[in-house]
Amino acid sequence: MGLRSYVITRIILTIPTLLLLLTAVFVMMRILPGDPVALHFEKKATPEAMEQMRHQLGLDKPLWAQYFDYLGGIVDIGYLLQHGYPNLGKSMQVTTEDVGGQIFSAFPATLELAIYSMIIASIIGILLGVAASKSYNSVSDHLIRGFGIVTYAVPVFFLGLVLQLIFGVYLGWFRTGLRISPIVEPPAHVTGLYTIDSLLEGNFIKFVESFKSLLLPSLTLGIILSGVFIRLTRTNMLETLRLEFVTAARARGLKEDTVTFGYALRNAFLPILTMMGLQFALLLGGAILTETTFSWPGLGRYIVDRINFRDYTAIQGAVVVFGLFVTFVSLVVDLLYAYFDPRIRL
Repeated sequence: MGLRSYVITRIILTIPTLLLLLTAVFVMMRILPGDPVALHFEKKATPEAMEQMRHQLGLDKPLWAQYFDYLGGIVDIGYLLQHGYPNLGKSMQVTTEDVGGQIFSAFPATLELAIYSMIIASIIGILLGVAASKSYNSVSDHLIRGFGIVTYAVPVFFLGLVLQLIFGVYLGWFRTGLRISPIVEPPAHVTGLYTIDSLLEGNFIKFVESFKSLLLPSLTLGIILSGVFIRLTRTNMLETLRLEFVTAARARGLKEDTVTFGYALRNAFLPILTMMGLQFALLLGGAILTETTFSWPGLGRYIVDRINFRDYTAIQGAVVVFGLFVTFVSLVVDLLYAYFDPRIRL
């Protein structure tokens, strides 16, 4: 099977996966106990007002009709092109705003946090994992392994609070709770990622201010996640360093760094790449705790707020977006794996 055939096959197989995901979200939200309209009004409205909201949200229709309206809204290309986001329904708050607009205005903050967290986790994890494999069974190897275990075991919110107290309160080096300094105007919206938009705008001050706000929460998530990469890199490097082609590279007189990073790490990188993709998707789930700890205005904090307000449709829409993103990342990882390792296309 060629690369093109493999890509087409994986994309086709993604369609039933997405359909199963959307169906599961729809069913789970409907079987939860309680009436979402009654939870919204909290006994402060007349039956007529409750029925009007139920009609406005489409909850008075048969379940099968709600399901097809739900799927039809998500795949409505005209709505997507007009608004720039899929139709995920109306918020159950008084404003009844589009849930899609609320979610996709908060999503860039979460995505930016996840990207920088993954960069930090990859750098720390891969470098320390390589160092541990090079000094196998030595004191430094045991220390690095212990660091990986401890960082992975520490709760996200605890490490976040410690970093806030040290660097935000006592030292005053970084601020928390904002994506950029309150005295600096946010960059013009292009990607929604403040650091990228600042560079596109050519404003280095905005980049520095947005990066300073982003550093502590991304460092928190990155350190927690680095333990996975330390262990995985160390294990794969130990196996690769014993292979014959590494011995042959050393026999040719190549520098040790060239052997380690140009030969051994390159061949041990495929399992690490897979884990990077999976963990990047899971970072969005970990971002909920981090964003709550740092009052970061992202999708994780949005979900927590909507749960507190019992916003039925907003929670459903956010879960769908999370699921779609995880599915998309998994597809990209599979395609990259097929590109780097032709054996899985056979």
